[in-house]
Amino acid sequence: MKSILKTKYYTEQQEKVARYAKALSHPARVFILNYLSKNLNRCCYSGDMAEELPIARSTLSEHLKELKKVGLIQGEINPPYIKYCINPENWEEAKNSLVEFFREEINLKSLSSTCNSLDNK
Repeated sequence: MKSILKTKYYTEQQEKVARYAKALSHPARVFILNYLSKNLNRCCYSGDMAEELPIARSTLSEHLKELKKVGLIQGEINPPYIKYCINPENWEEAKNSLVEFFREEINLKSLSSTCNSLDNK
């Protein structure tokens, strides 16, 4: 049997940025993160968020699952409730990763003039 080695095309940092960006790619998930970050002083239950969002509880649950999978939030099960909060360590890592991504050394003036010349064609 032959062993096939996959060539890794993306850096660990690129994969990390992509995971965080995917987690932020739905407005409901952005709402959830805003809701949790504005309520750091109290427990936040999925039922509380369900009352604020125009989506089904099952859909909310899927969004919470995605945010939890990437590590931006954490949940504590206290049957029949699950309380959620921001995972501070991963939150900071995501913030730093995205800031670094947008700070990449790009000469925006030359990029802008290049794009403008494409518009004129």
